[in-house]
Amino acid sequence: MLSFRVGPIAYPVGTGAFLGSFFDTVTVRLEDGQRGRVFPLLARLYESGGLDAGDAPRARAELNEAATLLQHLPASEVVWDAEHPDRVPPWGDQIAETILTARDYHVTTDGRSLIGVFDEALATSATTAQPLRIR
Repeated sequence: MLSFRVGPIAYPVGTGAFLGSFFDTVTVRLEDGQRGRVFPLLARLYESGGLDAGDAPRARAELNEAATLLQHLPASEVVWDAEHPDRVPPWGDQIAETILTARDYHVTTDGRSLIGVFDEALATSATTAQPLRIR
């Protein structure tokens, strides 16, 4: 189980495949398949597993922009695997009725919006001057 970590604070996320799906959706649907073309700090975090605290405010702005764009895509546009965009999640299309858009799709293991948790972790990183790590 992965978490966003800022110092001793952990923000539970879910499996690696689940978190990868969020980043793959951003890459395929918002960056024309070129990871980091539009959202370089989000891509750096995903690829390296960490982000310096000084980059957190700009990463929050990128996340906010991505969230706004994902709000305009139906949940059916979520990408489970960027290398195989037609691959469906293990649960297929059996999702909660409240999930209407690609922004709503990713929910953490404790039932919170992944985007909200991600934003909170970035805010903590900026405030505490500690890097954000995916662990």
